[in-house]
Amino acid sequence: MTERPTLAVTVGDPVGIGPEITVRTLAEVGAGAPARGVVVADPAVLRRAAGVCGLDVRVRAVDGWDLPAEQDGVIDCFDIRELGEAELPWGRVDARAGAAAVRAIEVATRAAMDRHVAGIVTGPINKEAIWAAGSEHLGHTEMLGALTGVTRQNTMFVVRGKKIFFATRHVSLRRALDQVSADQQVACIEEALTALRVFGHDSPRLAVAAINPHGGENGAFGDEEIEHLAPAVERARATGADVTGPVPADSVFHQLLQDRYDGVLSQYHDQGHIAAKTFDFDGTISVTVGLPILRTSVDHGTAFDIAGQGVADPGTMTSAFLHGAEFARFADRIRAEYGG
Repeated sequence: MTERPTLAVTVGDPVGIGPEITVRTLAEVGAGAPARGVVVADPAVLRRAAGVCGLDVRVRAVDGWDLPAEQDGVIDCFDIRELGEAELPWGRVDARAGAAAVRAIEVATRAAMDRHVAGIVTGPINKEAIWAAGSEHLGHTEMLGALTGVTRQNTMFVVRGKKIFFATRHVSLRRALDQVSADQQVACIEEALTALRVFGHDSPRLAVAAINPHGGENGAFGDEEIEHLAPAVERARATGADVTGPVPADSVFHQLLQDRYDGVLSQYHDQGHIAAKTFDFDGTISVTVGLPILRTSVDHGTAFDIAGQGVADPGTMTSAFLHGAEFARFADRIRAEYGG
């Protein structure tokens, strides 16, 4: 990759807060940022967002990745020509907005696959809107998998340099517990260790979070640790991996922050989300691992209730962009490991 990478930035749903936090982020980081951000959207969407945010910036439309010189106060926008000058109502599910969100993801992903950009940074989409537009995907991750030909991806949270992985994600807690097995844990441990290596930890240290209070208290509070988690950790350690656990969840994330580990394998969605977002909500970002391209993302929704008011906090988008700039140096590792 070039010394100063280019990142394709999608705003997500154009009638959510995505356009606002995107223009605020790029206006704030400016032309001297560690990466160049090019927004993939209709330019009118960005101009409207800049207006509601009261930003004195100019949106410059481009139609290719051989870009003109950057200028302070100018936001470059790769024109997807989906909405044109249409102004859709803020904060409402709209198939037209969903179509624009999908189109932007397709364009940005293709640019990354073709190595025109070092990676993509994504804003929040609305699932109802993309479904109304005809998308058959459950969300961003599934769409990116289809676009890149990958059938298995995982989420890596990054907060203050620490990584959190998830053994289960968007299922009920009851179903999450049903999915736990020793083989499943071994696979998740291997995926987490691989991701840590890809993202710069040459000798990764991973902790496996327990499920039950006090780690099950030797079976008094549950036997998942005895039946599944501890055997999986032992199998991983037998290969020479630096894996610890199961560690009670009320202490493992504190230990992560104390630098005992480089990452934690969380057992279910909220176990890891609550820890990360309580510690630093705006600083927590999501990286999709398993794709042959770099993808960082905000980890919040479209916030339709405040869209168009110019009050949305851009902190998570700024963090996602800056992490994208930092992780761009691993783009070749990502391609080599995940098949790009």
